[in-house]
Amino acid sequence: MQEFDAAEWDALAGAQPFLGHAFLHALEDSGCVRAETGWQPRHLGLWQGTRLVAAMPLYLKTHSYGEYVFDWSWADAFERAGGRYYPKLLCAIPFTPVPGPRLLGASDADKKLLLETALDFAREAGLSSFHCLFPQDGSEAAFARAGLMQRQGYQFHWPNPGYDTFDQFLATLAHDKRKKIRQERRKVFDAGLRFDVRSGRDIRESDWAFFHQCYVHTYRLHRSTPYLNLDFFLQLGERLPEHCMLVLGHRDGQPLCAALDLFDNQRLYGRYWGALDYVPGLHFETCYYQGMEFCIEAKLRIFEGGAQGEHKLARGFLPVVTQSWHWLADGQFGRAVENFLQREGRAVEEYVSELERPYKRNAHE
Repeated sequence: MQEFDAAEWDALAGAQPFLGHAFLHALEDSGCVRAETGWQPRHLGLWQGTRLVAAMPLYLKTHSYGEYVFDWSWADAFERAGGRYYPKLLCAIPFTPVPGPRLLGASDADKKLLLETALDFAREAGLSSFHCLFPQDGSEAAFARAGLMQRQGYQFHWPNPGYDTFDQFLATLAHDKRKKIRQERRKVFDAGLRFDVRSGRDIRESDWAFFHQCYVHTYRLHRSTPYLNLDFFLQLGERLPEHCMLVLGHRDGQPLCAALDLFDNQRLYGRYWGALDYVPGLHFETCYYQGMEFCIEAKLRIFEGGAQGEHKLARGFLPVVTQSWHWLADGQFGRAVENFLQREGRAVEEYVSELERPYKRNAHE
């Protein structure tokens, strides 16, 4: 990212913080994104003279970790048949399943040229595939014309039509859902938990250090390795303070849990959390209810809760269909994947349509 002018890149990226030069550069500068971690930056730019007029966040991947659109079974099948799936070419925001623009350009012609150039590079480099994850910028026709296959997924987002209080939101829920949330919140507060919500420059370096401690602890509990290091989070707080919000929970004066969200002028994006001890309901309070109250106070319209998570439905989140687009160099393998995607897409649509909505009749219609 250091090879791109930050102001020019940001003029194309728009308001969403994850696409901004500062976020992507912090991932690289902290060492979280580099060839050694399986994310080799190969960002694509289109210049008119000396002015950047279009761009694409692009990576050579030697694995499929940190993507949230799972193609492990594709890689396994291709390699069992004698092929070489990795490295592959990926247009995405590392470790971030947030829908948004991916072909950054002012004109359809520039976006088309970006996509054609990425596919040409994949062919010339002998790569197995090109993937674009969570695009949401009206580029569907461009992907389809280029011969990419669409894949559907889903997430859960919380809509805020303009609530004045959390109780006003609760009043829109079905009785059993409203009762459950009140019970969960009461248990957490009866256990002695209290919360501070800090944003911007009010987040101190010690807060980031404690959050990182919780984040690493939670990964270790799941026998996993965290993708991000403390240097990245410190850079995030220094470079993008206006987009950062930390929920900090404490009991008897001792810090116990933390959650990181990012936000822009319309949306709150739930990212990471962790706790040093187990308390029933703590995850829901720290990751969801505190974020909802922040949205209500800040007048944010949507809270994106992150990838998947059907348990969010009972807390007022609604299913939203997401998409990704895929190109496979091997024609026979591509046809097999296309057949799978058609079946999977129908299953996703049926699943989303059959989910029980948590709201009273006519709410959010």
